[in-house]
Amino acid sequence: MTIYVDADACPVKDEVERVGTRHGLRMFIVSNGGLRPSRNPLVETVIVPDGPDVADKWIAERAGPGDVVITGDIPLAAKCVAAGAQVLKHNGEPLTGANIGNVLATRDLMADLRAADPFRQGGGKAFTKADRSRFLDALERAVREAKRDRG
Repeated sequence: MTIYVDADACPVKDEVERVGTRHGLRMFIVSNGGLRPSRNPLVETVIVPDGPDVADKWIAERAGPGDVVITGDIPLAAKCVAAGAQVLKHNGEPLTGANIGNVLATRDLMADLRAADPFRQGGGKAFTKADRSRFLDALERAVREAKRDRG
């Protein structure tokens, strides 16, 4: 069982490391650079070459049943869900076979709206302590469920 983190712009790397260490899990923190490697022997920092979706491809090629993936990238999440991995967004929202289709469609719709209206730009809402707390709770549940799935 492994935890994969799409680490570019991920606000919960420390929380992942804390939960993963408590459960003795191997963790891959994947980015295209700029991260300080962890000293934790369970954490491997993977630096992929620059390029579109290179980190996403690295994770998608490896994640599968019994693994947990942390990402805000909806197309990556869809690939990992299809491969049988459990997927969480940074705010703790699980992405599953039951909801990934709607989430992907909403993402595509919003991208189309932003492209059609130059004034409809801007980021989402700020990441809060409540989001961090929800994430920790969701990750703990996901890890326990993945352990049950692995037997």
